[in-house]
Amino acid sequence: RDEADVAAVDAGFDSHAMPVDVIWLDIEHTNGKRYFTWDANLFPTPERMQDAIAAKGRKMVNIVDPHIKRDAGYYVHAEASAAGHYVKDSSGNKDYEGWCWPGSSSYLDFTSPAVRDFWSQKFSLSQYKGSTSNLFIWNDMNEPSVFNGPEITMPKDAIHSGNIEHRDVHNLYGYYLHKATSDGLMQREPGNQRPFVLSRAFFAGTQRIGPIWTGDNAAEWSHLQVSLPMLLSLGVSGLTFSGADVGGFFGNPAPELLVRWYQVGAFYPFFRGHAHQETKRREPWLFGEPTTTHIRDALRMRYSMLPYIYTLFAEASVSNAPVMRPLFYEFPTEAALTTIEDQFMLGPSVLVAPVLKQGQTQVDALLPGSESDHWYCFHTGARVQGAVTADTTRRVAVDTRSLSYIPVFLRGGSILPRRDRPRRSALAMQGDPYTLVVALNSSLAAQGDLYEDDGISTSHKNGAFVHRLFTFADNKLTNVAKVLPAGNAIYTTVTEVERIVILGLRQMPQSMVLESNGQKLQGELGSMQATPVLKGPTPAFVIRKPGLQIASDWSIVFNM
Repeated sequence: RDEADVAAVDAGFDSHAMPVDVIWLDIEHTNGKRYFTWDANLFPTPERMQDAIAAKGRKMVNIVDPHIKRDAGYYVHAEASAAGHYVKDSSGNKDYEGWCWPGSSSYLDFTSPAVRDFWSQKFSLSQYKGSTSNLFIWNDMNEPSVFNGPEITMPKDAIHSGNIEHRDVHNLYGYYLHKATSDGLMQREPGNQRPFVLSRAFFAGTQRIGPIWTGDNAAEWSHLQVSLPMLLSLGVSGLTFSGADVGGFFGNPAPELLVRWYQVGAFYPFFRGHAHQETKRREPWLFGEPTTTHIRDALRMRYSMLPYIYTLFAEASVSNAPVMRPLFYEFPTEAALTTIEDQFMLGPSVLVAPVLKQGQTQVDALLPGSESDHWYCFHTGARVQGAVTADTTRRVAVDTRSLSYIPVFLRGGSILPRRDRPRRSALAMQGDPYTLVVALNSSLAAQGDLYEDDGISTSHKNGAFVHRLFTFADNKLTNVAKVLPAGNAIYTTVTEVERIVILGLRQMPQSMVLESNGQKLQGELGSMQATPVLKGPTPAFVIRKPGLQIASDWSIVFNM
């Protein structure tokens, strides 16, 4: 609502020990729905507000839509009108006028390079008064949405640059707005900061610009359920940086639905809570215990997996492999998996079988592969066998009566990097030590990788990164470079491995030594998680504080 509300929400996450990275401001932050402005009564010191958020490693995101309020005293409208930057009506002579949030509005013609340049310049710190380098952008209503237009959008015979009708460029409109906004953030601090721009509209190529989300959903179980096939479809279509509003945009979720949605959302590529201004407030701590604890656990689970998720995004930036994947993507020879929409893979290693129905007491999780393929409980590390059912698939019945638990499984043959120390934001985790979870397959082998850069600048394009490959085979765990950086930029990290957790050993090692110098390491039976959510046996073999740097080559020999 205002600066005090922003500060209270920000402080609430800290006082309840919940991580968060972004505080979002919708259109009410502006002066009368004029974008690139602030309501001086509600946000009198926006730069100071952003600086206070940034001091904790967090960011802010403001909404900026393409419809421009027709007000002669509004500088964006005055400049755009004088320069002829608006889409024209069917006559080609008059600015098209439609109705949107500000009332009577006109729409910038983003098909024109000159208009895109005009728009990009508006994000400079000198033009966007009250903005800072810690402010990022959310483009909504960019299909474009026109309340009084045919099909709630722009008429097909509206005229764009080059005398092109809107019918021929409709699907490009939001794409070009998204790109111009992203370009503006890049120009704001060239090379020093990557842009972040969320868009509702998209087109082929949007994956190179920024994330999208599925739009205005509702606080209903059916909308939680349908979020999975929607996001999986987007992922295999090339738009992997996507998500759905956690908890639903419209309506008021009951605590059970909210908890289950956070547990699923923790595995969305794009993870955000977002609600209509007329719904009840839903900060996680407002629901009381045990809801607050369950949501905190889901958030911490997400944050602990960020090294793995970030590595998946690094892969996606090169190969466009989806981060969130349908089961058949990883197991293409199993025809039965083509119809599965209530489970998914996060990358190649993590299988999620969420609770998607109210009061659901059991999930019959499908475990792909043959009976010789190994799967482990993500929470305890216990081996999960399952049984072949009538439809020839292998399934395991998981008790989900407790809201604290979402069925998640780790694939045998994987090595998963984690960061387990709870922090207030992702930036605050930089430099924290890693945990490597080695989940052995039936051949007692596993492999995984880790990509790391500064997470902020574009210097990774010039070689400032490390990309490591971990392999366990023949009783030896090795860490070598997977990709050698090309370029003159250097990324330096002295981050260490804090724990190595090994699942699936058939016998305990008699000793472990570093191959390079014969140094002996100590290990013992221990817990899969640093702070377990579930109580259970301790099937993991844990090496604590081996003193190994993540960016250095090393090998550990296990003498069995």
